[in-house]
Amino acid sequence: MTFKKLLVSAMVAAAVSPAAQAQDEFVVQDIEVKGLQRVALGAALTYIPVRVGDEVSELQIRSAIKSLYSSTHFDYIEAVRDNGTLIFRVSERPTIAQITFEGNSDIKDEQLEQSLQDNNIVEGEPLDRTTISGIEKGLEDFYQSVGKYNADVDLEVIELPRNRVELRMNFEEGDAAEIAQINIVGNKAFPDELLLDTFELSDDLPWWNIIGEKRYQKEQLSGDLETLESYYRDRGYLQFQIESVQVSVTPDKAGVYITINVKEGEKYYVSETDVIGDLKGHDDIVKRLTTIKEGALYNAAQVTYIEDLVSRFFGGYGYAYPEVQAMPERNDEDKTVKLTFSVNPGNRVYVRRIAFEGNSTTQDEVLRREMRQLEGAWLSDNKVEQGKVRLERLGFFETVESSTEKVDGEADQVDVTYKVKEQPSGSFNAGIGYGDYSGLQLNAGVQQNNFLGTGNRAGINISTSRFQKNFSVSYTDPYFTTNGVSLSGQLFLSEFDAGRAENLIRYNQRTYGVGTNIGFSVDEINSFNFGVGYKRQEVTNVDGYEQIRKFYQAFLDPESPDSGVGFDIYDFTAGWSRVTLNRGTFPSAGSSQRASFEISAPFSDIQYFRLGYDFKYYWPLSDDQQWTLLTRFNVGYGNGYGDDDFGNDYLLPFWESFRVGGQGDLRGFEPNTVGPRAIYSYADQVSTPPDWTGLPGGYPAGSNAESITVSRFAVGGNAKVVGGVELIVPTPFIDEGMRNSVRTSVFVDVGTVWDTEFDYDKYKGLDLIGQSQPLSDYSDPGDFRVSAGVSVQWISPMGPLTFSLGRALKEVEGDETQVFSFNIGTTF
Repeated sequence: MTFKKLLVSAMVAAAVSPAAQAQDEFVVQDIEVKGLQRVALGAALTYIPVRVGDEVSELQIRSAIKSLYSSTHFDYIEAVRDNGTLIFRVSERPTIAQITFEGNSDIKDEQLEQSLQDNNIVEGEPLDRTTISGIEKGLEDFYQSVGKYNADVDLEVIELPRNRVELRMNFEEGDAAEIAQINIVGNKAFPDELLLDTFELSDDLPWWNIIGEKRYQKEQLSGDLETLESYYRDRGYLQFQIESVQVSVTPDKAGVYITINVKEGEKYYVSETDVIGDLKGHDDIVKRLTTIKEGALYNAAQVTYIEDLVSRFFGGYGYAYPEVQAMPERNDEDKTVKLTFSVNPGNRVYVRRIAFEGNSTTQDEVLRREMRQLEGAWLSDNKVEQGKVRLERLGFFETVESSTEKVDGEADQVDVTYKVKEQPSGSFNAGIGYGDYSGLQLNAGVQQNNFLGTGNRAGINISTSRFQKNFSVSYTDPYFTTNGVSLSGQLFLSEFDAGRAENLIRYNQRTYGVGTNIGFSVDEINSFNFGVGYKRQEVTNVDGYEQIRKFYQAFLDPESPDSGVGFDIYDFTAGWSRVTLNRGTFPSAGSSQRASFEISAPFSDIQYFRLGYDFKYYWPLSDDQQWTLLTRFNVGYGNGYGDDDFGNDYLLPFWESFRVGGQGDLRGFEPNTVGPRAIYSYADQVSTPPDWTGLPGGYPAGSNAESITVSRFAVGGNAKVVGGVELIVPTPFIDEGMRNSVRTSVFVDVGTVWDTEFDYDKYKGLDLIGQSQPLSDYSDPGDFRVSAGVSVQWISPMGPLTFSLGRALKEVEGDETQVFSFNIGTTF
């Protein structure tokens, strides 16, 4: 029963009541409301514009009934007169006790709940039955807009005790109609195939597109029509028009035919450009920005770009709402167009307040210190956008949005609001890997990059595995001073058994130390850091292989070769970084360059240095940046400097060697397996004993060696090059809300490690014995490995997770490969 019918019935009931039959007015001696259950009497009386003692007429009673209906509490109302008493008999609307959905898949429950709330249908509130048919019709219209013409929606009202009801929405969605054919009529300049390739809708799919669909959707058609119009107007067709669009459905409602009638018109060329309006003294710059070369083909996208460019130009000078509009003047005789850009900068405004929303964990101060737009200063769109980018680079937020709103009643003031969506900034640093040789590996740790919402980084890491034990405490304050100087410190202790690690030669190492670092920004994208530290390095149980001989034997006690050696090392570090990435986590545009230099002090027990450079560039391939090409390049070099007390040149300590392989740089290969391998020398070895293992004991025989064996274990090198290309693609089968926390990419990795100090001529003529790998020239950087595969990264509540499937495309005999790897705590 509609609201109109209810109102008419109520009025009719009032008309036949004694009050209605009385043509004369009467004095109200009392007022009663009968039928109330949930609504309080006092609340009902507030809607009745009649009081005891009033003299009322039929018109006033009708007005009282209408007022009671406006309260939305009642389904039915009638008024009667009992002598001097005015009685309102009401039937309350039932309360919605429960709302359930059955059979819906195209529309999620959350969307339905929001739609019902917009129509004031909420659990615990009274039900307005007049809205039900409208909701049903609206949902059926939605299904038709997505091609489901057989869909049926039935909203069932189930009566419950105590004047309550359950709303049950039953959906029969049916199958979506597929596009049988799309026809474009009237096009002569471009063939159908070329134009249809720009459409999202399609009537034909290639055989390999197994997840594509030909489903009709009204919104997509509207978007395709805009694309079609832009395609023509960007190529000179200024008068292009879409004259009509017909969408026909087959009788069985399973197929859709779309016919688009177009009128192309003629090509137009730009004859001249002009600018009018108050340019605020920037006439020369604006005229240069709006100039299009005479004779150029008219391009609507170029015109729109110029409009936006001029708007952003004035936005940088505090004009928050500039109006820039291109006005074309056609000359149909010579098919030219004169473009006049009308510019109205509007009022110059300043920022009254900067506010933040959504940062439930991160303190306002952390966000505010990243702002370059200041309160009380002239508004600059560039600085507002710069603040957005800086917030995104923090890595604390999944999304960051900014908006500028006028202050009510003030023509020259605006408020800027940044709305952020936080994501987990801490991580449980754990790793799980599996390889053909190494089997299962585990490691663990904890890190918090936004400690207590302060923006500071803190970590107390205690981890253990079968080959390593670590303890470290670190803390970084990125704003130790108000002008952005950072300060960090670290205390660490570790024990490492390389012989039990993945693919490393045997040695034991114990390290403890302390370090500190300061950093400062030169500008918005460039920064430097400098550090100093001390560490005690103790090495024992070193396996006797050739590459270590020159370094290790200089420090070894001949009387006690098994006692190991220890070093006091004082080091200095310096670094430079240039970052233009649009986000700190999962960037999709911009670049990152980092250079590092580490050197031990001359008064340390050993003297060496290491250089490193890392480059990443993200190139968006689509407007929404879901398709992005990543190129990356990483190089490193290290060596000793000076000489020891015996006149021997210092070398890079073997534990500082570069190693490649695994999740971090060369997927598809076992960790630490790429590069030079351990060479064992053996003097006077004439024949191979039956029980020969290929790993001679003791220390290298050096120049007396007559035979060698090459282990499958890598020892690293003092130089490396690693690079790769990744195509970042939309992750299939995930909700839109997961878009910023899951990333999928197809990669090709390339890398190699070599030893510039290796003397190949010294070993190439010796016999290979035992279970030896082939000998290679480990000083040659040309032994590149190549792999390819797919990687999925996920910012989970417990930290970043990475899954990779990789396959080696180019390998060297003896390399250890792995197909699958899985890590928690990987840095993106």
